[in-house]
Amino acid sequence: MTGQHRSEFPAHIADSPFQRLAALISTVPPGATPIDLAVGNPRHAVPSFVRETVAAHAEGFGVYPAIRGADDFRASVGDWLENRYGLGGLLDAETGILPLNGSREGLYFATLGADSYLKKPGDRPVVLVSNPGYPAYSVGAFAVGAEILPFAPATADGVMPDWDALGGDVLDRTIAVFVASPANPQGTVASKADWLQLLERAERHEFMVFADECYSEIYRGSVAPPAGALEAAAERGSAARVVVFNSLSKRSNLPGLRCGFAAGDPAFLANWARLRNMAAPQVPTPTQAVAAAAFRDEDHVVDNRRLYDAKFALAEQALGDLFPAMTPPGGFFLWLDVSRFGPDPDVSRRMWAEAGVRTVPGSYLGAPMADGINPGEGHVRIALVQDEATTEEALGRLADMFRSR
Repeated sequence: MTGQHRSEFPAHIADSPFQRLAALISTVPPGATPIDLAVGNPRHAVPSFVRETVAAHAEGFGVYPAIRGADDFRASVGDWLENRYGLGGLLDAETGILPLNGSREGLYFATLGADSYLKKPGDRPVVLVSNPGYPAYSVGAFAVGAEILPFAPATADGVMPDWDALGGDVLDRTIAVFVASPANPQGTVASKADWLQLLERAERHEFMVFADECYSEIYRGSVAPPAGALEAAAERGSAARVVVFNSLSKRSNLPGLRCGFAAGDPAFLANWARLRNMAAPQVPTPTQAVAAAAFRDEDHVVDNRRLYDAKFALAEQALGDLFPAMTPPGGFFLWLDVSRFGPDPDVSRRMWAEAGVRTVPGSYLGAPMADGINPGEGHVRIALVQDEATTEEALGRLADMFRSR
């Protein structure tokens, strides 16, 4: 382990946001039949080809899968990335793609890989994590004894920090930067120019860019698909120092499949695969077969976006006058500024107590910055993952609640 030993988790990852939410409302009866809009668990239909694909490859459950994955899985991911981002042959599917048992374990193991791969001498290494953001980024940093530095976006509609404000000395100690686009929970997206600026700094200061793109296919049908980190890497002519993480949980409504991928820097992935071969979970070959089929089918993804667009339209109808400009370009969350109604945990508790709607306080998804301010404070995250009728019912209850005060 690099750096000093840490005996206790930092406060913002000591408990998951959902454990904290459970404690917040544990003694509070719901004000109506409960509707869960807290967990980002997609509830749309599982693609029709899943059952038959599992059955056709069921014998694969009798074989230990290789950590590097099946050839067909890597080929399907490579083709999808090429078609989606126009990479111009940037990646070789043989060396530039690895399967993941869901993206979360990959995001956790990534920092272990960066620490091993970069071997930066001197002071304690730094891991920069987007804030608010996914706890797995910080847990991986904690595991290697790195200094965890949360960063807030420099602008309300962006995902990147002010790099110059961070300082060259911090970036010199940095081994990894985690950026999500579309962001969870805000739904904001990075432009290709944003990614290019980050990759230039990664080269200059010798750190890894870990791009969490799990919501890359959940964007509004009226806007262009979000740019990706590999798209910027292709413009630079090299995938060095960048790895993207994606999965089928959001894109294909398959959170229980536990299948995703890491793609990018072949030198990093080769080193990381050695670590993963001893410690990381493999992905069953029937699971990879389902994933390969999913990445070769876009029809169900288009339908998926249409359903989310319809629910954002319902949200605009129910709450648009109370929360202007609340539909984000990406993701499936409402990220509501509720500060005028009180502290976000109190508002989330009221949503449960008065409307029976389970939501996540924004402060539970963020961490205090150096100035003590938690950028998640004053917000509530609402996951539009239920069917349209249930979503409309929940939003109507919340509208009534907000207008009653």
